[in-house]
Amino acid sequence: MNASLQQLSRKDLKTFARQIRRDVLRMIYRAQSSHVASCLSIVEILTVLYACILRVDPRHLDWPARDRFILSKGHACAALYAILAEYGFFPRIWLDDFYRNHSKLPGHATHTVPGVEVSTGSLGHGLSIACGMALSASQQGVSNRIFVLLSDGECDEGSVWEAMLFAAHHQLDNLVAIVDDNKVQSLGNTRDVLNLVPLAEKWRSCNWSVREVDGHNLAELEAALVKVPFEPGAPSCLIAHTVKGKGVSFMENHLLWHYRAPNDQEFTAALAELGPSLCEARL
Repeated sequence: MNASLQQLSRKDLKTFARQIRRDVLRMIYRAQSSHVASCLSIVEILTVLYACILRVDPRHLDWPARDRFILSKGHACAALYAILAEYGFFPRIWLDDFYRNHSKLPGHATHTVPGVEVSTGSLGHGLSIACGMALSASQQGVSNRIFVLLSDGECDEGSVWEAMLFAAHHQLDNLVAIVDDNKVQSLGNTRDVLNLVPLAEKWRSCNWSVREVDGHNLAELEAALVKVPFEPGAPSCLIAHTVKGKGVSFMENHLLWHYRAPNDQEFTAALAELGPSLCEARL
């Protein structure tokens, strides 16, 4: 496709999200890499951000007034790369060599990839980096916004809570944290590894303005994100309730798919479940 996502209709956006899932499956299947379920849970979030919210331009990567997006859960970079390729940041053919020797697309989000602001994947760092960006923009009077997508399991990290306190203390209302609350992390369910409930109240107790949405509902995501900042003088947190492995029934909510790659039969079955690609759907 390689065209502006803003040209897609609401119906097309749903089909587009399905295309991104197909791309993710192909990338991870070819590379026999990990984190397919972590990618599938954030597809609608990324779709809405790039189609409706972020002020970015693939023709001007260094545009000073651009919004910044940080994928703190950098292990889910296959989904981000697929979006960036469709948006025109780099050729789609790059996706074919994802996570292979000499690939231009490493297995964690890397700043050498056009459209990726910072390298991430060592969890707990993204929000701190975003705080620095937001504070700098605020002090310089720049109107850009900083969006950071975290995993719920990442919120186990103490550095996340330090950054939360910092952001509220400095009243960084140009900062938006989105939590992919899929309730499964690398070694088990979040409630069993380190229970975060009530997650929204914890963010509120740190003086963030918080909203909660169905993280797979495009309309709900857009309706929330177009209203940031949720409150003047406060950083915004959007908790997106998602399903790990969303879109492929045998991957949904299964811990196995945090690290496993699909075999031939599973790959074929997953593509069949997802249905036609965006181009095929328009025929």
